[in-house]
Amino acid sequence: MNPHRIYSTNNDNYVHLTVTDLAQSMDFYVKLLGFKVSLYYEDHSAAYLSTGSHHYLLALDTWFAQYLPHSESQGLGIFHSLIQYPTRKDLAAVYLNLKTATYPLIDAVDLGVSEIIYLEDPDGNSLELCWDRPKKEKPKQPKGIFNRSNPLDLEDLLRAL
Repeated sequence: MNPHRIYSTNNDNYVHLTVTDLAQSMDFYVKLLGFKVSLYYEDHSAAYLSTGSHHYLLALDTWFAQYLPHSESQGLGIFHSLIQYPTRKDLAAVYLNLKTATYPLIDAVDLGVSEIIYLEDPDGNSLELCWDRPKKEKPKQPKGIFNRSNPLDLEDLLRAL
C-alpha cells in the first residue's frame, strides 16, 4: 500500500507541508495513506516520509505553524497535491483505511483513465488519491473529446482487495 508518486501544484519532486500537529499528521499520512517514516526529529518538530525507494517525498514540520495566519478556507501549506498509487488494490487499501477511520471524503470520481478520491488532510490541505488505469484498459476517446467524470463505485473499489 505504498504511494507511488506525489505531485504538487508547486511542481517540485516532493511536497513540504507545515502542519499544526505533527503526531496527528503522521497518523494520517502513515497509518491511513501508507507513507513510511524516513526521518523523525525527536523534538516532534518534523518528519520526512517516503514511499519505497525514494529517500523522501513528503516533509512535515511544525516549525512555522505557530507564526502563520490560520485560514478556515485553506490549509497551512500548498493548495493541492496528488498522491498516485501504483495499483487499484493499493488505492482500495487506502480507501478501506479511510472508511474504517470514518475519515471524511470530499468526492470520489472515475474519469475512465483514472480513479480519484478527493479529501483534505488534518490541516485542510487538498489531496487527490489517484490510480491510473494501464493504457490497455483506458477507454478509447476521439481526439479533442474530454473524458466525463462519473461517481467512483467505492464498493467496487473495495472488491479489488
